[in-house]
Amino acid sequence: MAPGKKNASRLRASLVFLDESGLLMAPLVRRTWAPVGQTPLLYQRTRSRERVSMIAALTISPRRRRMGLYFRLLPNENVVTGVVLRFVRQLRRQLGGPLVVVWDRLNAHRCAWTELRRRSRSIHAVFLPPYAPELNPVEVFWSYLKMNPLANWPAVDADHLRRRATRHARQIADDQDLLRSFLKATPLPLRLK
Repeated sequence: MAPGKKNASRLRASLVFLDESGLLMAPLVRRTWAPVGQTPLLYQRTRSRERVSMIAALTISPRRRRMGLYFRLLPNENVVTGVVLRFVRQLRRQLGGPLVVVWDRLNAHRCAWTELRRRSRSIHAVFLPPYAPELNPVEVFWSYLKMNPLANWPAVDADHLRRRATRHARQIADDQDLLRSFLKATPLPLRLK
């Protein structure tokens, strides 16, 4: 991780942590409160193969004062190389300036990096070590999203699930303290001003 952190500082680039995940129609069930004798019931569609794939990036501005959360939700689609390429290019346009992208060794990431390296000199990549999801703060974001606002909530269809996940992700994106807590939950030696 040290080369990526130093490169981002030297290039005055935004540091971008990127990852994918997915949501299924079956709700993640957690313990909850209910009045005595009134067991809460969750009604859900069974045997549904619908899902929502998600790609997200947690960004740190070059001056390390502000964090950002950018995401895209894809109902009933997979996150493949083309999706990753479009997402990173759109992120580059939105952030304006060089990027240092920190991601795992997923095939879609390696293929996207090969393509990006050919076309853009302002995007640099740092790959996380294999089997180290605890180093990526986006994993903490996925866990929070699934275990808090979306827990115990059964969706009717994939579009309904996408709308609710989008609404909660936008609320999370507006909370700087929460975004900083995702970074602090990793063992990375990054300091924010």
